[in-house]
Formats: sequence, structure tokens, C-alpha cells
Amino acid sequence: MSTSASPPPVEMIIAAGTQPSAPPPKIILGAVRRKRRPGALARRRARRLRALRVPLLVLMFLAIAALLVLARTLIIPLVLAAFVGMGLNPVVRLLNRIYIPRALGALLVLAALIALLSEAAVLITGPAADWVQQAPQALHQLAPKIRHLMQPLNAATHAASQSLVGFGVGAPVPSGTSSPSSFGISDLLLLAPRILAEALTVLLLVFFFLTYGDHLRRRLVAASPRFAYRRIALNLVRGIQQEISHYLLTVTIINSCLGALTALILWYWGMPDPVLWGCVIALLNFMPYIGAISSTSLLCVVGLLQFNVLTHALAPAACFAVLAALEGNVITPMIMGRRLRLSPVAILLWLLIWGWMWGIPGALLAVPMLTCVKLIAERVPGWEWFAHMVER
Repeated sequence: MSTSASPPPVEMIIAAGTQPSAPPPKIILGAVRRKRRPGALARRRARRLRALRVPLLVLMFLAIAALLVLARTLIIPLVLAAFVGMGLNPVVRLLNRIYIPRALGALLVLAALIALLSEAAVLITGPAADWVQQAPQALHQLAPKIRHLMQPLNAATHAASQSLVGFGVGAPVPSGTSSPSSFGISDLLLLAPRILAEALTVLLLVFFFLTYGDHLRRRLVAASPRFAYRRIALNLVRGIQQEISHYLLTVTIINSCLGALTALILWYWGMPDPVLWGCVIALLNFMPYIGAISSTSLLCVVGLLQFNVLTHALAPAACFAVLAALEGNVITPMIMGRRLRLSPVAILLWLLIWGWMWGIPGALLAVPMLTCVKLIAERVPGWEWFAHMVER
């Protein structure tokens, strides 16, 4: 007789049904979340830093511009002295090669420079003061001479003004208005102590740059941690200094020759004070394009003031325009080479920026600074793009 397993009692079945069953396992999202890899954190941090890069650069440039504007009375003599020192450094180095100490060579070069500038100042101070004092009267005398050239425009302007007055838009200016005060000799005398102090400061800085420039360069190179870096830094600093010195000395010689030739042309045409205008043109030619345009306009005004015949009055300005075009398009590119030619757009923007921040000194120092920055950017890794942007 076969036996079979007896079913469990009814009580056990009822008890088992009343007991709570084990709860199903809960799915905890945090426990099964994938662990973030370290590379993802680094990439996220890099993205955040790249997002902050542009605002930080903008703030940095604004802070530097504000510092340059606020400290221009201190920075302008330093920049001018650095340029003069780099321009005269080859002469002092040449004297050092013939066994003349750098301090004595710097003193000799500065003495020659001071003598040359003093002679030029003696020649141009008197005529410049006369022109400044007579400028308002000369401008009044200029108006009748160019009136016949402006007759069509004057007629149209007069008709337009009469129509506007008829509608009540404009009104004639009363004749009792006071004229602006002119700049006279007394103002020059008041500015003389300040100009003298700044000139002495620049000369003192130039002397120290010429005497201790190589020592400072060696200290700068010695600050590099490794010998290989020191050799690279030495070649970089030496190359930049040589190219900047060559550029500044060459440009100064070219501008001086241009001023001398212009003075000869003005003397040939009978223009008064040719040495004064030659010095002014040599100084203005440190601003490419703007300097030539300003010099041509100035010579046109002076010619119209001195001569009654229109062709004779405009002949000196026309001769200078031809000479300036020859210098800017043939002579300077042939001597300096294509590598140091700058884009006209970059020059104009640079002149506007530094002229706005530093005034006339900034406009005169703008192009040498742009050339120096270009030469430095060509040799510093990561800044080659700036050199390509400002190059013609």
C-alpha cells in the first residue's frame, strides 16, 4: 500500500497566510548610480575656466588701460628714455669695443645729443614763438586769400542760412562775442620749468639705461631656472634688443634726412623759417600716414600765408608730398625690409588708442611701440598671430 505525503494542517496554512511576507528589495538609485570618472571632472573644470577666460581678459585689459592713463606722467618718460637708450645703445657698444667704458661712452653720447638738441632749440625757439604769437592774426589774413576758392560753397551756405533764419531756426551770432585767448610767450615761460624737469628726468634715465642696460639684461637671463632656458632667453632678449635698436636708429636717421631735405626745398621756394618746419616735419614723420598728411596741410597753410600766387603757395607742399611718398613707399621699405612694414589699419588704430590715452606724446610714440610689440610677438611662442595681424 503506497503512502503519500499528508497535506499540512489547516491551522498551519491559516497561520502562514496571516504572517506578512518579506518586502521586495527596494531599488536605490544612489546605490546603482555610476561613479563619475576623474577625467569628466577635469573636463568640466576646464570648460568652466575657458568660459571665464574672456571676461578675465577683458577686465585685465581695462585695468591695464586705466593704469596707463592714470600713470602717464610716470610711464611716458620711462618709455621715451627706453627708446632713446635702445636707439643709442649701438653707438655706446661701438665705443666700448675701442676700450671706452660704458659710463664714459654714455656721457659722451649724451653730451653730443644735448649739444645737438640745444643748437636746434636755439635755432627754432625764436621763430616758433613768433609763429605761435602771430597765429591768430595769420589765420585772419588767410581767410581772404582762400575766399575766392570757396565762393560756390559760401554761396550755398549763405542761401541755406538765410532760409533757416526765415523759418526761425537760426539767428545771427552777435558781434560782441569775445575771442579766445591766444597762447603767448608768458604761457611758454610758465611751462618751461616743467619741460626742463621732464627733459632732465629723461636724460638721467637714458644715462642709466645706456650704462647698466647689459647688466640688467644679464640679471634677467640669470633669473631663468635652467641652463637651456637661459640660453633661449639670452638669444631672445639680445635679438629683440638688436632689432629694436636698429629700427629706432634707422627711422631717426631717415626722418632727420627727410626734415633736412624739406628745409632745403622750403629755402629754395623762399619759405620763411625753413629750419623750423624741417624740424617739425622730422618729428611728425614718426607717425606714418598721419604725419605726412599733417605736414602737407601745414605747409599748404604756411604757403598761403606767405605768397599771394596760388601756384607758388602750394608748390612747397606739393614738393614735400612727392618727397614723402618716395620716402614712405620706396626708401623706407628698401632699407627696413618687408618684415618691419606695418598695416595702415593697425597703425591708424594704434595711433587712435595711444593718442586718446596719452595725447601728443602717445601719438608720437605709438608706431615705435607697435613695431617693438610686433618684434617681440614674432619671437614669443603663442603670440605669432598678433605679428601676422599687424604686418602688411
